[in-house]
Amino acid sequence: MGKVLVTGAAGFIGYHLCQHLLARGESVVGLDNLNSYYDVNLKQARLEQLLPNRGFQFVKLDLADRQGMAELFAQQKPDRVIHLAAQAGVRYSLKNPHTYVDSNLVGFTNILEGCRHGQVKHLVFASSSSVYGANTKMPFSVGDSVDHPVSLYAATKKANELMAHSYSHLYGLPATGLRFFTVYGPWGRPDMAYFKFTKAILAGEPIQVFNHGRMKRDFTYIDDVVTGVVRVLDRIAEANPTWSGEAPGPGTSYAPYKIYNIGNNQPIELLHFIEVLEVSLGIKAQKQMLPLQPGDVLATYADIEDLERDVGFRPSTPIEIGIGRFVDWYRSFFKS
Repeated sequence: MGKVLVTGAAGFIGYHLCQHLLARGESVVGLDNLNSYYDVNLKQARLEQLLPNRGFQFVKLDLADRQGMAELFAQQKPDRVIHLAAQAGVRYSLKNPHTYVDSNLVGFTNILEGCRHGQVKHLVFASSSSVYGANTKMPFSVGDSVDHPVSLYAATKKANELMAHSYSHLYGLPATGLRFFTVYGPWGRPDMAYFKFTKAILAGEPIQVFNHGRMKRDFTYIDDVVTGVVRVLDRIAEANPTWSGEAPGPGTSYAPYKIYNIGNNQPIELLHFIEVLEVSLGIKAQKQMLPLQPGDVLATYADIEDLERDVGFRPSTPIEIGIGRFVDWYRSFFKS
């Protein structure tokens, strides 16, 4: 089946994706720099689940290492790349902007160069719902303009989409960008709200509820996300023959380039999300109501019509089931 390079393999989505690819017989090279943005022990624990697989190789490498990345592509010769590694987090970007430039811009350039020179058949890369920024028209569509980011993190993700398109145009690199919408589930990221809430509630500590809980998010369960990513990987991006420069739709192109939303298509208010978490934990949360934070958006809601049409993707995991599975994993992993 060829070889797939998965960057961010020790991360939340990367770990689950590697498991899925290995289960269907793929040869997977997992790259990660194991940085300390959040608990490295959790990343190591994910890796320990992957390493026994015969089809898995792990490479510890930083995306910004230009020579190291060039050598990786030359040695491994992946035929497909799923690029998930990035500096994540909206609030972290307010205080650590250079980290985002190094990882999300310099690092992505190295990925694109590796794909170009390695004649990679398909690059699938992670974008984010954050690119919709100040947009308020719901649901968010890939046909909408995304020129008003409200965080540097979002700006780097929009830049990734533009950079990928330029390589598709110049070198014929098939590239598909995926705008993820609030992914959650077992083995999740500790910097995400649901993870922080669970930790605080179990410790009997108050949780910080921003915008007084009136934000809405298109919470998307990890298994659904992985299904969407793999189906997109198997459908190599192609040029849109009906694309016109007279009315340039941003979601497709005359080049082999495509953008999709991957979301649940059912936005849920934060307060309801907390209620479901309380039921799963069997504990009521102490809530500290706070105003909207800089860089946050009021709501996210994914239009996934084109993804459903093209690859048959339709999320199927209710939040009650997804949160229940996360809580079961959390209690088991942290013995709490």
